[in-house]
Amino acid sequence: MSWLRVIIDTGREQSPVVEQALEHCGAVSVSFEDRADEPVFELRPGDTPLWSETRITGLFPADADTSHIIDQVTAALGHVPLHTQIEKLADQNWERVWLERFQPTRVGKRLWICPTHMDPPDPQAVTVFIDPGLAFGSGTHPTTAMCLQWLADQDLQDKLVIDYGCGSGILAIAALKLGARRAIGVDIDPRALEVSLQNAEINKVSERLLTCLPDSIPQGVQADILVANILSGPLTQLSAVISQLVAKHGKIALSGILQAQSEEVRDAYAREFSLQASFRDGWTLLFGARV
Repeated sequence: MSWLRVIIDTGREQSPVVEQALEHCGAVSVSFEDRADEPVFELRPGDTPLWSETRITGLFPADADTSHIIDQVTAALGHVPLHTQIEKLADQNWERVWLERFQPTRVGKRLWICPTHMDPPDPQAVTVFIDPGLAFGSGTHPTTAMCLQWLADQDLQDKLVIDYGCGSGILAIAALKLGARRAIGVDIDPRALEVSLQNAEINKVSERLLTCLPDSIPQGVQADILVANILSGPLTQLSAVISQLVAKHGKIALSGILQAQSEEVRDAYAREFSLQASFRDGWTLLFGARV
């Protein structure tokens, strides 16, 4: 199988936004390079080096719509002009290379995210099986990890959960395996909906997961819990749409938000929700209940 590399030159402040946008578009992997010979010292384990001049590379299947990818990244950055390159790579099992690096990850006390080719580390815990590169999110990005942690701390028994911008379906699947009665995965990309159902089948919860495009959400449906891990721009623009999908006294969790953007998103939801914030690696999770 051939692959495409989407290469984007950007700065330190924009790098996390570009990374998130590439992942949401289905990047198999995202890597960072220094463009200015600028050393970065004393990184903590798991930290991502961010240089003042950074080259970010997203790896995509050969049939990926690169125009759509660039449009999404440009929109996420507020339509700032980008320096981009598109390269075709010779056939290589990049997906397998990435899988070999992906290890089980514990989320809180009772949830594990585990690649499908490995045994769960704790058979007594709740385990979501998912592979990076086969989907749009594997739980390793701070925004997804914060959403998973929040879900793991909720009482989901018999609840209806909406995962708005579901990507791989990881949040909806985790909610179902944590006790939710039913989940609805919503995404603008039909391929994401296909991947979500495939992952749900792997996790044996597909009969409780409905996937749909935004304009196909069942009329009048309101969730006990809604999670939306997208980007701050769409979260703000869609605040009225997302808010009406949450039942009275229902709960919401919003992520994909840089810390500097958190007040703008909070303000967009302030009339309907009382929100708190938590932070990780420069990203924000806004969460709370409908008032």
